[in-house]
Amino acid sequence: MAIMTKDDVLAIAKKEDVRFIRMQFTDMLGMVKSVDLPISRLEDALNNKIMFDGSSIEGFVRIKEADMYLYPDLSTWQILTFESLALGKVARLVCDVYTPKGEPFEGDPRFILKKAIKKMQDAGFSALNVGFEPEFFLFKVKDGKPVIEPNDDAGYFDLAPMDGDNYTRRDIAIELDKLGLMVQASHHEVAVGQHEINFRFQDVLKACDNLQLFKTVVKVIAHKHGLHATFMPKPIAGINGSGMHTNMSLANAKGENAFYDPKGDMQLSDVARKWMTGILNHSRSIAALTNPTVNSYKRIIPGYEAPCYACWSDANRSAMIRIPAARGGSTRTELRNVDPLANPYLALAFILTAGLEGIAAKDSKTIPPVYDNIFELTREQREAQGIQNLPENLKDALKEMKKDPMMLAVLGKHTYDKYILAKEKEWDEYRTYVSQWEIDRYLHL
Repeated sequence: MAIMTKDDVLAIAKKEDVRFIRMQFTDMLGMVKSVDLPISRLEDALNNKIMFDGSSIEGFVRIKEADMYLYPDLSTWQILTFESLALGKVARLVCDVYTPKGEPFEGDPRFILKKAIKKMQDAGFSALNVGFEPEFFLFKVKDGKPVIEPNDDAGYFDLAPMDGDNYTRRDIAIELDKLGLMVQASHHEVAVGQHEINFRFQDVLKACDNLQLFKTVVKVIAHKHGLHATFMPKPIAGINGSGMHTNMSLANAKGENAFYDPKGDMQLSDVARKWMTGILNHSRSIAALTNPTVNSYKRIIPGYEAPCYACWSDANRSAMIRIPAARGGSTRTELRNVDPLANPYLALAFILTAGLEGIAAKDSKTIPPVYDNIFELTREQREAQGIQNLPENLKDALKEMKKDPMMLAVLGKHTYDKYILAKEKEWDEYRTYVSQWEIDRYLHL
């Protein structure tokens, strides 16, 4: 693919009559942020002259050091076909955040992922290929506000008319296809109102950029259909929550799948087994990034297909890591505990680093697969097999995060400190909140 230049962007913008430019970046908590510009400022944008107030962005800087600059990645130039054309076309550029000194900002999640990618390349791998499987719910809107009321009564793989949101999901998939996001499949999920759209694998940086665009598209198209889309992991008690299974494979220096070995047991390479061992060794701390909210842990409970235990299998969907059946170039690990509210840049930076640590370990001992239904094992039986529980709440996940030196090494002190501060505040707000459940249960005792 040809490298996009400033002249290319200017020429395309003129040819397509683009009127607005959206300079996008991601904050520490995974929220997409943007600075919108008229087309007259495109050259300034391409010359890295767009400044914003970083002190107002979660996890960025203090007031006294507020000025930050947006450096657009020209390869991410995209005309947003889902935007209204009444006032002209809108294009986006994903940006890296820089300081006034012209240095990458250490708290930029995209920069943190880029550092992990550099370590991967130094270790002799050419790419981490990632394919996300994000799930979401579509709810009705009443009096301008979303309500926890699904718009259908459908189940897994059902079609219209039972799947009342089939046309909304179809329009989302069509829009994603226009944007070149390479949709593999879309379907209704297990729970009422729940949907899933899967993507073909891409290199990790582009996959994360496109995931952020995907979330925007889902929200916008749902709104056009009079619905509210949510990526909340567990919006309704008693039914399945939304996950974001993350399929990954490393490519060697020749671009070949490093996880595939036709002569290996299960046709898996030693690299694949060491990769999984590295991730599982950090499974309890990883949760603070892959399952970053109070609500995340209401999904990770037995009985709803979400993994609760740190192990891997080629056939067992109760495992944290599963090996799908496909082999050859499609050999991959599927990390199943990730949920859609994870900041993809931070989560993948840590997962990649943990996997590389496992590969580099001199000890060749790797964690064996598990074939039992782990949900049916007692705690004693799990512990006998060395299977750890994932954290049961955000507080425990943060404790594990603090105990893991790799967290500080990957995130850097700036993001590490601010992330823990933000999440401890979230936990404190939750634990001091009196819920309706408590009132219903205790008020009349």
